[in-house]
This record gives sequence, C-alpha cells and structure tokens, in this order.
Amino acid sequence: MSTTPEEAGRGAPEKIPVMQQLLDNPFLLLFLGVTIPAVLYVIWGVMEIVTIPIAN
Repeated sequence: MSTTPEEAGRGAPEKIPVMQQLLDNPFLLLFLGVTIPAVLYVIWGVMEIVTIPIAN
C-alpha cells in the first residue's frame, strides 16, 4: 500500500526551530527592542562622562 505525499506529511508534527519560536513572540521582541537601545545609551553616556576632563 503506497502513501501519497499528503498522507506521509500527517505523521509526526514538524519541529519548530528554537530561533523561530523566540522571534514569533511579540512581547520578547518588544522587550528586546526597548532594553537593548536603553542599555547601549546608558553605556554610551557613562563612557562620555568618564572621558570629560577634570576641571582644576
């Protein structure tokens, strides 16, 4: 008994890659989109403050 391609695909569900599961989460993307720029700006600001020469 032969199976058609449609029937063969109904067996085990296809495994979704981990990266796709992460990128399909809109709240995670929102969190990363707010957190990463905020952290970078804080680091940039600290670097700017550190490079200011001390007044005599």
